[in-house]
Amino acid sequence: MGVPDDHGGFAQFVVDGVSEEQWKAIGPLPRQHGILAAMLRDATPQRLADVRRDPRFEGWPDAHPDMSDFIGLPIADGDEVLGAVFLANKRCPKPSGGCGFTAEDEELLGILAQHAAIALTNARLYERSRELTIAGERARLAHELHDAVSQKLFSLRLTAQAAAALVDRDPARAKGELQQIAALAAEAADELRSAVVELRPAALDEDGLVATLRTQIQVLDRAHSARVTFCAHGVRALPAAQEEALLRVAQEALHNALRHADAERVEVTLSRRGQGALLRVADDGAGFDPSAVRRAGRHLGLVSMRDRAGGVGGSLTVESAPGKGTVIEMEVPGG
Repeated sequence: MGVPDDHGGFAQFVVDGVSEEQWKAIGPLPRQHGILAAMLRDATPQRLADVRRDPRFEGWPDAHPDMSDFIGLPIADGDEVLGAVFLANKRCPKPSGGCGFTAEDEELLGILAQHAAIALTNARLYERSRELTIAGERARLAHELHDAVSQKLFSLRLTAQAAAALVDRDPARAKGELQQIAALAAEAADELRSAVVELRPAALDEDGLVATLRTQIQVLDRAHSARVTFCAHGVRALPAAQEEALLRVAQEALHNALRHADAERVEVTLSRRGQGALLRVADDGAGFDPSAVRRAGRHLGLVSMRDRAGGVGGSLTVESAPGKGTVIEMEVPGG
């Protein structure tokens, strides 16, 4: 099957019946090539007794298999040609002077071409939808960065200039300006992180929650000295908002365990709970005192985790103690 480019030729060929070694030996194929390219221009079926005798035949590379009888049909969506499918060297007794491919073969290949057209059209629509989603997310992020973070950075620069001007003649005031710089930098970092976290990962739409979590946890397990494991039990597909909330809470809990708790082992479990799901992230790290809600909540992102759980009608529980590790559970309803 040949897939066209935007310049009247072929961008790619998908081949069956030719070994990998032979395909490598053939090398790059011409992008506009004889009868194959003619089908992109004319969009008409071609059924030939011997392709080598056709006036449009232009030869083929030395390692290319020899072909005689040939049949090819365009893959089209209305008037738009999406590609072309070809077959050659039918394995059957060939009538003397006639083509090995029959009208019935052409009809069967036409059905295959129609299915290929549907598949190619769906693939193109999906890719276009994905591009629009990415473009929209980029535009939203750029807007948020401009409105929030860039303003903080502008203030940061002005305050730094003021501190530099005061450092010699008024050290006390310069110290105050430096403290203000530290506060502005912390706010800018928080707002930047918030903007990035709000981006819905493409993998979640493409692969679903279980596969996305499994992939991310495998990466964390390789990147950290701690042992990070994941298992899922009977989880059904959930509404997009629930899946995103579960993923974000899992990411936050994993970040806490690996960066703040100095855990040696982190276990992530996702299981079915009624029509919904239960996420459990358990570590053997330093732990903390849950009664110190304000301090621990800000430091470990517990407030944002609870907000995410509540935003999708779920609940979040935290069990921890100094030196005893931490267990975070989040339960969400189904759709």
